Amino acid sequence: MSDNDNVRGYASPPCFMHELTPEFQPGDRPADPTAWADVKRWRKAERQRLIDARMAMSADERARRTETIAVGLTEAIGTPGGKLISLYWPFKGEPDLRGWMNEIIAAGGRFALPVVIQAGHPLEFRAWAPGEPLERGVWNILVPSNGPAVFPDVVIAPVVGFDAENYRLGYGGGFFDRTLAAMPRKPLVLGIGYAEARIATIYPQVHDIPMDRIIIG
Repeated sequence: MSDNDNVRGYASPPCFMHELTPEFQPGDRPADPTAWADVKRWRKAERQRLIDARMAMSADERARRTETIAVGLTEAIGTPGGKLISLYWPFKGEPDLRGWMNEIIAAGGRFALPVVIQAGHPLEFRAWAPGEPLERGVWNILVPSNGPAVFPDVVIAPVVGFDAENYRLGYGGGFFDRTLAAMPRKPLVLGIGYAEARIATIYPQVHDIPMDRIIIG
């Protein structure tokens, strides 16, 4: 789920983020923030910078910060009993919240994972519990093999970057905004990430949808 930069196909996974427009490098700013082409180029360069910084963090540091994020999530969600929560399978240094998921399940919560069905379409959320079958999806990320499609009460979205208005910089496939816009009822949307992911602005466009809250570690 992300910010709709590549509407004609799947976004490039982070390992291809070096394939940038040469004149646009990390740290640059759009020449004209109102021009979508400039914003797209800037977002691609900023993704590379932020993902590189995240991957440079030690595993121990990521684990420590993930614990802080888990505490914040528990506070934001409240009593988990009867709630269906969409999590994600961790990818490229994202906070690994699978241990927290087990704690929430023990407290009565249920989970789903997002699945890319087709480029240019919303994600599908599939109910899943530890031990149920998984298969490799887009970018080789594990997704439920055959869980039923569901509509979660809470959507947890990992961020590449975020700004003070709770807009999320993602991987560029547009899935995040497209999915939220298509849901029959609005879930509680919680962005999570590391403090270094904070940026001044993502230069939000009309299709960008802000998160309700961002929890950082």
